[in-house]
Amino acid sequence: MYLMTKLKITLISIACFIHTCHATCNAVDRKSLSSFNLSLSSSPPLDWSLTVDCCNWEGISCDASTGRVTKLSLPSRGLVGIISPSILNLTSLTQLNLSHNSLSGPLPARFSKSLNQLQNLETFDVNNNKFTGPIPSGICNSSPSIKWLDFSNNDFTGLIPTGFGKCKKLISLRAGFNNLPGSVPGDIYGLLPLEELYLPGNRLSGPINPSLFNLRNLKSLVLFNNELTGPIPEEIGRLFNLEQLELHVNHLNGTIPNSLSNCTKLTILILRVNLLGGELSSLNFSRFVKLKTVDFGNNFFTGNLPRTLFLCKTLVAARFATNKLSGEVVPETASLPLLSFLTLSNNSLTNITSAIRILSGCKKLRTLTLAKNFYGEALLDDDHLVGFHNIQLLGLGGCNFTGRIPMWVSKLKKIEVLDLSFNFLTGFVPGWFKSLPNLFYLDLQYNLLTGSFPMELLKIRLFSAKSKSDEIKDTPLELPVLVKPDNNTNLIYNNIALLPTTLYLGNNNISGPIPTKIGRLKYVEILELSKSNYSGEIPGTISNITNLESLDLSENDLTGQIPKSLENLRFLSKFSVANNDLEGPIPTGGQFTTFPSSSFKGNPKLCGPVLNRTCV
Repeated sequence: MYLMTKLKITLISIACFIHTCHATCNAVDRKSLSSFNLSLSSSPPLDWSLTVDCCNWEGISCDASTGRVTKLSLPSRGLVGIISPSILNLTSLTQLNLSHNSLSGPLPARFSKSLNQLQNLETFDVNNNKFTGPIPSGICNSSPSIKWLDFSNNDFTGLIPTGFGKCKKLISLRAGFNNLPGSVPGDIYGLLPLEELYLPGNRLSGPINPSLFNLRNLKSLVLFNNELTGPIPEEIGRLFNLEQLELHVNHLNGTIPNSLSNCTKLTILILRVNLLGGELSSLNFSRFVKLKTVDFGNNFFTGNLPRTLFLCKTLVAARFATNKLSGEVVPETASLPLLSFLTLSNNSLTNITSAIRILSGCKKLRTLTLAKNFYGEALLDDDHLVGFHNIQLLGLGGCNFTGRIPMWVSKLKKIEVLDLSFNFLTGFVPGWFKSLPNLFYLDLQYNLLTGSFPMELLKIRLFSAKSKSDEIKDTPLELPVLVKPDNNTNLIYNNIALLPTTLYLGNNNISGPIPTKIGRLKYVEILELSKSNYSGEIPGTISNITNLESLDLSENDLTGQIPKSLENLRFLSKFSVANNDLEGPIPTGGQFTTFPSSSFKGNPKLCGPVLNRTCV
């Protein structure tokens, strides 16, 4: 009998070794999960069949030896409802991830008071939901294992509570994009293991406390889009491990402390849209041996671009737009082997000829904006210029350039977005635009261009033959870019593919009729032909431009009636024919019911309800 029992145990042990034996789901945990599920709805429903061991349910992991639930992970599952306090009975839980759902309401009072039941919890992630009320700090009272907390992208309100300082093992604290006012509580400054502090998109105010920089293990400090004031403390130089610093869109002032160059591991440095000033040359960029992204745009920095910047051979993206910088683009710029994004717009740079020659040598450059510089200079027109082989977005607007549209642009076979607006360019619109296979955004408005409507523009491939969505890769920009230099639009894009297919040709000296073949521009979304000398009737073929969202024909010499066929443009949201010599009834169908009277003003012979003018 003894031998038989021993043999049976041995066989079971061998079977467990081969097949891995798992304990079945703990009954208390199973009941708690069922209660949790009853408080929610999801689409599709959770795959939690009562006939299946709960350790095999979707999003559930268990300890193999005890059957206790250790992981509840249901991100992006369309969960709707509230969190049931029943999950507090999952006392072996180490990871709770309910991110990217539609869970709502305040976290239950019992939930935040009883979190000490979850003493093994290491990860608590509820980011991207609809939670309201205060952030619970009680999670730290008796959960000594907590390492990762994420409350981001909800509607939490009230001050960031004290109590997080009790999470002595905390590595990451994320509560960005809520509605949290006040300041960072002082007990957080004692969390020495902390590597990430992510609090952007709130209403944090006041100066940055120098004690923050006692967190020597901090790798990522992200506080952008708040209301922070005062200077960047000199103590920031203590953060020797810092890799990411994002303080943009605040009210920080003063100069950048020289001690920042002690943060030699920085890869991302973003300080745009503050009140910072001083000469950039005082900061030694050469110590940032890993720097990939630097953004100092929209501040008050003066002087020349620092030459030490060009010793950062890892640099991929740089923005210094909208400052008070002067001088010239230096030859060392072309020595940056990875530079893909550069915007220097809205400064006081000089010598466009030298700048173009230097920058054309940046072999990986995809995005370049130099708008609002080089005032009144002649735009380089060198047929033999070679370079810009990878350029996709080129912004040279608002510089008052003289001369003609340069021939070297015709060689930019990867160009997708070209802005030459707000200059004094003369001559005809060249026919070679049709040979640029990826061009879908062309802005030539506010120049001195002459001739009749340039028919070759009708042959631009992404205007007439192919949809942009079929051809342009959905590639995010390294930094967001302001495309138009005028103050009326201020459209900022993070992805070139998100720009509309556009032809801006208004405010030039182009004359004659708008051709009936204009209907070939069937993929154009914005068509702007205002403030020129067009005459004759509005072609009804414009109704063939079925994707059209904005049409501006104002301030020309157009006659006749507004074609009724334009009622078929169902995406048209902006329309103006103001200040022409049009006559007859204004169409009343389709989108015409939404246009204000200002769209038709300055045409005394037009009639219709929108003008309170009866047609006879």
